[in-house]
Amino acid sequence: MSGGITGIDHVLVGVRDLVAARRAYQHLGFTVSPRGRHIGWGTANYCVMFPDGYIELLGVVDAAQFTNNLDRFLEARQGLLGVAFASDDAAAAARELADRGIDTAPPQDLKRKLELPEGEVEPAFKLVHLPGATTPGMPAFICQHLTPELVWQPPWLDHGNGARALASVTGVVEDPGAVALAYGRLFGADAVWADRGQVTVETGRGALRFTTAEGLNALYPGLPEAPSHAVPWLAGLRLAVADVNATAGYLDAAGVRYLRDGDTMLRLDPDYACGVAIEFASG
Repeated sequence: MSGGITGIDHVLVGVRDLVAARRAYQHLGFTVSPRGRHIGWGTANYCVMFPDGYIELLGVVDAAQFTNNLDRFLEARQGLLGVAFASDDAAAAARELADRGIDTAPPQDLKRKLELPEGEVEPAFKLVHLPGATTPGMPAFICQHLTPELVWQPPWLDHGNGARALASVTGVVEDPGAVALAYGRLFGADAVWADRGQVTVETGRGALRFTTAEGLNALYPGLPEAPSHAVPWLAGLRLAVADVNATAGYLDAAGVRYLRDGDTMLRLDPDYACGVAIEFASG
């Protein structure tokens, strides 16, 4: 049982300078969609789209308006700040979760202005925010796209570095085993397992990985030691690519340094991606 959740829809990356973040991700070989501005909020975004998910680069453009605490997050750091789970019917998902004793906020409508060359369009969404106890280790919400054709446009899905899917998100917690019960309640006990101090949650499309600060350094060998952010925090993304060698070739040509782990994995220093440790993996 997954409460109407079909997998990871997107991840949110808080950035202090949206234009600089767009350029940084373009330098890494990502196609970045045009800017979006949340209607009624003081935040805007650029997105890196994949066929079944995306990375949202999120920044503050008007601190006088509602920022959903993004300004507070950015006072401490840049980087991953939350995960959105996909649903075909957010309201039904909320009802199903309520039937199982998981209380959620009422569904919320949200629109953003997407600045296309031919003029603005307004993608629309329904959001259901999940209580912290339901998704320990990371802020999360359910997202239903009401206008997916505006968000997933074919020219935005092709990336020079070969990235094609969100494979996993890595979070740092004090006790990985302690989060297993909550995620088993959300996704089903069979979707959660522990191995060598790490807990993995299969969401239906993409995985969540939870480890300790010490475990994080073991997961990313050769990269700078993990910063001492207050636990819990989200550290990295694994992206699936068709051909790791082709990805390496692109990064070489762009002058991007990486660490190679065998024939199937490349790792980037978080400084390249606004505080996100990115892995490119065959898959």
